[in-house]
Amino acid sequence: MPAKPVFRPRPNAIEALFGRRKAVIGVIHSLPLPGSPGYEGQPMTEIVDFAVAEAERYRAGGVDGLIVENHGDIPFSKPEHLGPETAAGMAVMTDAVRRASGLTVGVNVLANGAIQALAVAKAAGAAFIRVNQWANAYVANEGFVEGPAAAATRYRAWLQAREVKIFADVHVKHGAHAITADRSIPELARDVEFFDADVAIATGQRTGDSATMEELSTIAGGTALPVAVGSGVTPENVGDILTVADAVIVASYLKRDGVWWNPVDPERLRTFMAAVERARA
Repeated sequence: MPAKPVFRPRPNAIEALFGRRKAVIGVIHSLPLPGSPGYEGQPMTEIVDFAVAEAERYRAGGVDGLIVENHGDIPFSKPEHLGPETAAGMAVMTDAVRRASGLTVGVNVLANGAIQALAVAKAAGAAFIRVNQWANAYVANEGFVEGPAAAATRYRAWLQAREVKIFADVHVKHGAHAITADRSIPELARDVEFFDADVAIATGQRTGDSATMEELSTIAGGTALPVAVGSGVTPENVGDILTVADAVIVASYLKRDGVWWNPVDPERLRTFMAAVERARA
């Protein structure tokens, strides 16, 4: 197989979705949804109100888009728990965020929740899906996947949802789920491109991990896709990052006390966006 496969022509997905390169995408970490392990009995109205309030803080601060997230550590749901009730709740919440904020909105689930993620995205009018641990889940254990097996794992293969863009992680750190430590970053970038993604996200394996500028440059040079950075972005480094990346996905720095499940801190958001505007100038 050629070292760099040939893919269908496509416009830069960051520019197409957000109307600009150098976009800022905030993350809404939802309260536990019905059917998820961490659910504590909150009514859906309370869960939706929390997400909408977060969206309003982000919108007022000037971000270009949002990701609604329901995965990872407690109180969020693992993909095997993204059953009908949780998926329906996520769709309702995401739709409310999209309507209230007027921003371009995506959803985030782990890679083995493909059909649930597409169903949520389509029901909620989400424009993209962030696929966490894409290469980890489908490629790294077995090597490069080709033919029918690969087609079956592509997000759009079954539902033909071409209008839903795919943002896929290229993990660069060895963390709790890492099965990529013996694989090169160019290989991981190639895998993301092969699986018909629209954006490659340079990110770490754990909260606080981030790609170095050298790793980011390697990823950007190893794929024809636009590149976003999905962790470790701060006002101090965002200017350098945006010289290489098309977008940044920001959560922890913007949250109260720097804890990613806390509400957005408007002052932190102002500080961050001021740094972004200096980088854009």
